Amino acid sequence: MKKLITLSAILAISAACNAEPQLQANGNRLAEAKPTSTSGSAPSAPADSPSANPVKKLFSGEPAYRDVTLPAGTVLPVDLVTAVGSDISRVEQRVEGRLRHAVTANGIDVLPAGAAISGHITSAERPGRVKGRGHVAFRFTQLDTPGEGTSRISTATISRIAPATKNQDAAKIGVPAAAGAIIGGIAGGGDGAAKGAVIGGAAGTGYVLSTRGKEVRVGKGTDLAVKLTAPLTVRVPRN
Repeated sequence: MKKLITLSAILAISAACNAEPQLQANGNRLAEAKPTSTSGSAPSAPADSPSANPVKKLFSGEPAYRDVTLPAGTVLPVDLVTAVGSDISRVEQRVEGRLRHAVTANGIDVLPAGAAISGHITSAERPGRVKGRGHVAFRFTQLDTPGEGTSRISTATISRIAPATKNQDAAKIGVPAAAGAIIGGIAGGGDGAAKGAVIGGAAGTGYVLSTRGKEVRVGKGTDLAVKLTAPLTVRVPRN
């Protein structure tokens, strides 16, 4: 009986050992046959795709900015910030202004209202004592552009000249001459009138020659129309 029990135990242990490799093999086959994704679910996106990488998605779309060119001949509406004049300005002295309102092209705001613009005096001449009129000229060379800081620009020269004073000068000479003639006529007859006219005219002429003509000024806040003489390209944000 003991031999029979021992034999049965040996057979049971042997059967169990043979079954374990079989179960393991079946498990491996099940693992190989198991689908990698559930039915109906989308496959994972590659790590370097735009949908998986927000930064790459951002830069894969349209650029955030576009270039717009203002052609030569475009007029910039400028309010003068720096007063200039034949008697107060010097060549190369800085001149400043601001855009009075926005500048648009094809319905796009290219330059905002209030953008700073600057340049320098190109000529400043005071009127002479004998002849000549006051003259001042300037132009703009720099403009603050959105997102780019300061841009170089080329504009036409703006100049102002004082009005002529010929009529006033003639009056300054003629009035003293007439007065001298009257006084001379009373004092010395016909010859006295002639001499008085000469003396009076000479006095008037001397006064004119001793004084300058009119100066010219362009005051702060003056509205200017500044014309571009070369194209200006500006980078503006897309809407």
